[in-house]
Amino acid sequence: MPLLSRPELNKLLIGTHGGLDYAEIKTMGLAFDSILDFSVCCNPYQTPQKVRKSLDNLKIEEYPDSQSSELRIKLSKKLGLSIDHILVGNGTTELIRLTALAYFNTGDKVLIPSPTYGEYEIASRIAGAEVVEYHWKSLESETLNIKDLKQAIQHSQPKAVFLCNPNNPTGHYFSRDEIETLISSLDDTLLVLDEAYINFVNKQWSSIPLVKRGNIIILRSMTKDYGLAGLRLGYAVAAEDIINTLRRVCPPWNVNIAAQKAGIAVLGADNFIEQSQRRIWHARQFLVNELRSIGLNPLSTHTNFFLIKVDSGRSFRKALLQQGIIVRDCASFGLPEYIRIAPRTMPECRKLINVIKKLKYAGELSESN
Repeated sequence: MPLLSRPELNKLLIGTHGGLDYAEIKTMGLAFDSILDFSVCCNPYQTPQKVRKSLDNLKIEEYPDSQSSELRIKLSKKLGLSIDHILVGNGTTELIRLTALAYFNTGDKVLIPSPTYGEYEIASRIAGAEVVEYHWKSLESETLNIKDLKQAIQHSQPKAVFLCNPNNPTGHYFSRDEIETLISSLDDTLLVLDEAYINFVNKQWSSIPLVKRGNIIILRSMTKDYGLAGLRLGYAVAAEDIINTLRRVCPPWNVNIAAQKAGIAVLGADNFIEQSQRRIWHARQFLVNELRSIGLNPLSTHTNFFLIKVDSGRSFRKALLQQGIIVRDCASFGLPEYIRIAPRTMPECRKLINVIKKLKYAGELSESN
C-alpha cells in the first residue's frame, strides 16, 4: 500500500518562478552562461567588490550563527529599531512559509489578492488554510482599488491577508494612506506586507513604523536589492511577540554563513542601491519606449518590472529563449496572454529589443509557435 501524504497536499502544485530552468536549457542545447535572463526582477549589477571579498576564507567547517546576530544588528541600525523586531530568513519565501506554519490552522481563511506571488497560496495550502481569492478588477496599476479589497476583507473575515507592495507581477505600489486604510479594517486579521521589491520604487514611503500597530509582518528581500539570488537572503520586521513566534518554528542555521557575510558587507556598500536604481530606471524607460514603438505596450508600473500583453506568453517566451533570451511567461499568475520583463544593463536591453524586433518582423512571435 502506498504511503499517503496529508490530504492538503494532494492537489498542491509546485510553484513556478522566473529564472533559468536548467533541464529545459540543456534539452534545447543552449549554453547556460550565454543566456540573458530578463525573467527575474533582481538588481542586474554586480555587487561591490568588498562584498565579494567578504566571501573569501569562509569557515565552511563551522555552523553559521543560528540567530544571524551580526546581520540583525546591522539591519536594526539601518531600520532604526531593536533587533528583537527582526528575523533573518533564507529569502522571503522561507519567511512566508514560517508565517503560515506559525499562524494558520486547518480551515482558516487566508485572503490573497491576485494576480500576485504564487508562494502565498502554496504556503497557505500546505498549512491547510482555505484560500480566499480576490481578483483585481483591472491590471492597470492606477486602478487597483484598496477600498474594494477592504470590503472583501470585511466580508470574508480572514485569519490573514497577503499583500505584495509593490505587487508582483503588476508593479502597483500602494500609498501609505491606502495601507493605513486597509489596516484600519483588519481587527484581529494578520497582514503580511511583502515589500520584496520596495527598493525598486522611485518614491517609496517607510512602512516600518506600522509594526507598532500590532498584527503586521513586513517582509524585505536582500536577494533582489543587492543581486544575491544565489545566496538567498531576506528578513521580516514585526512586533517582538510575532518575531518570537516565528523564531520558534524557524529551522536552526537557516541562513548559511556566506549569505550572512554578504548581507553584512552589502549594508556597508554606500550608494550601491541608489546608483543601481538610477541605471535600472533608465534601462526600464528605454525598454518601454522601444517596445511601444513596435506596437507592444507595457502596462504602467511603479517599479522596475512590467507586464506586456501578447498573443501567448508561452509562445513569446519560447521564441526568445531559442535566441538565448528568457522572459517570464505569466501563465502561473493566471495571465497566459502576458509576459513580464525586468530590465538588465543597457547593452543587454538593446540586445533584447533587437531580437524582439527581428522576431516580430519575421512573424515569429505569433501564438502558433
